[in-house]
Amino acid sequence: MTGLEQGMEMRGEHTEAGSGSGAHLEGVLDPHLVLEEMGVVPGAVVLDAGCGEGRFSIPAASMVGGEGKVYALDTSEERIESLSRAARDQGLAQIETFVADATERIPLPADSVDVCLMANVFHDLVEDGAVKGNLSEVRRVLKPGGVLAIVDFKKNVQRPPGPALSRRLDPVEVERVVRQYGLHRERGTEVGPYHYLILFTMCDTAS
Repeated sequence: MTGLEQGMEMRGEHTEAGSGSGAHLEGVLDPHLVLEEMGVVPGAVVLDAGCGEGRFSIPAASMVGGEGKVYALDTSEERIESLSRAARDQGLAQIETFVADATERIPLPADSVDVCLMANVFHDLVEDGAVKGNLSEVRRVLKPGGVLAIVDFKKNVQRPPGPALSRRLDPVEVERVVRQYGLHRERGTEVGPYHYLILFTMCDTAS
């Protein structure tokens, strides 16, 4: 299982603590709050890299409106089918779905995305050594001035929910990794009791 696939298990509301431990993200991470902090606005083009069944993609589609676009990408065909059905049922034609692995190739042209979201997956990418492929693709598809938004589990909060503390990254560690690929931190904030959000933009030249 790749890092993105593991992260999708998190996005699908399941965690290593198990279903019997109350380890579900429903009510713990507010997608509307996250999207507002990301600066998603009407007409924006959003990439949800590792979208799961659409926990962020569906509210993002409402926020960007008919003039915007949400590209929803996941390695799981089953989850993409579920999201596609939900988008059709809700009349959200601005959601376009893909079965793909963002650590290999994002099926979008260069300079096409305003905001790329990666939620609950970055710690797995680091652990799997898959950051280079992923962030190279993110840089390629982001427009000049585009934003990478990373949401992940706080390292200093005992689970549930989330992965083992030994697998988590604090914001300083995330920044240290990401800036190697030509992105710099704009700002960070807490988005609930268990998560933080960090926003990155592209540097003029890769470091």
